Amino acid sequence: MQIIRVRLVNSKDAKGCEEAPVKVLKALRVIECNEKSKIIEYNKLNLEEIHVDLKNINEANHLIFENSKEAFERNFKCFFVGGDHSISYPILKAFKKIELDPLLIVFDAHADCEDREDNHGWLRKLIEEGYDGDKIILIGVRSFSEEEIKFLKENKITLIKMDILQEDLSGVCDLIMERARKSTGFYVSIDIDCVDHAFAPGVSSPEPGGLSSRDLIYFIKRLALLNNFRGGDIVEINPSLDIHGVTVKLGAKLLGEMI
Repeated sequence: MQIIRVRLVNSKDAKGCEEAPVKVLKALRVIECNEKSKIIEYNKLNLEEIHVDLKNINEANHLIFENSKEAFERNFKCFFVGGDHSISYPILKAFKKIELDPLLIVFDAHADCEDREDNHGWLRKLIEEGYDGDKIILIGVRSFSEEEIKFLKENKITLIKMDILQEDLSGVCDLIMERARKSTGFYVSIDIDCVDHAFAPGVSSPEPGGLSSRDLIYFIKRLALLNNFRGGDIVEINPSLDIHGVTVKLGAKLLGEMI
C-alpha cells in the first residue's frame, strides 16, 4: 500500500489546495487508530510525493500518470492526497491502464463534466478519452449545468442525487457495494465539497445541502471492507479557507478509514 502526496503549484482554479497534502498527512500522524480499531502505524506507511507545476499542464498530467501507473503496478492499494480535482484525470487514466474492469466511484458536489480545461472538466475529459461512462458512479452532486446533465445521460453515468441518499442511505450504499463487487477493482475519488459546508468549510467551491461528515465516513468504512478496493484520492481541501482545521482533520480521518 502506498500513499502519494500530489502537490500542485501555480493552480489558479483552487489556490490554497496545494498546502493540503502536507497538512492532511500531518493530521493523520496524530490519529492512533481508525474506527475499525486498526492501529495506524504512520512510520510504516509508504509515502511518496509528486510535485508538479501547473504552468505546463500536459507535462504535469504526464508526470502524475507515469507515477500513478507505476504505483498501481507495485501496490495493490494506492491513495492520493491533492491538490485540486484535476489530479484525478491522469490518476484514473493510469488506473484504467492496469485494471481489467475498473469501476470509479466519485463523491462530489459538482459533476465536473463541463467542456473546459480545469478541475471542473476533468471527468468529461476522462470519458472523452475512453473511460466508460457506465463504469462511473457519481454521488452527491447538487450543482450542474444543462450541458452537464445532457453529457451524463448520453454517457450513461450513474448519478445518485442527494434526495435519493436522504431517503435511504444504507440501501444506496448496498447497491453501490454490489456494483463495486462486480468490478475487478474499484477506485474512490472524494472531492471534500461533497460534504455540506457546515461540516467542511475549507473548500474553494462550497455548495449547501451536502452529505454530513458522518454519512461520508459511513460510506467509506463500508466500501473499504471490499477486497477489490484498489485505492482512492482526497482532493479540494483548502486549508487557507478552513476553520480550526476541521476540513483537514476530516480528510485525515477519511484517509485513515480507507487505509
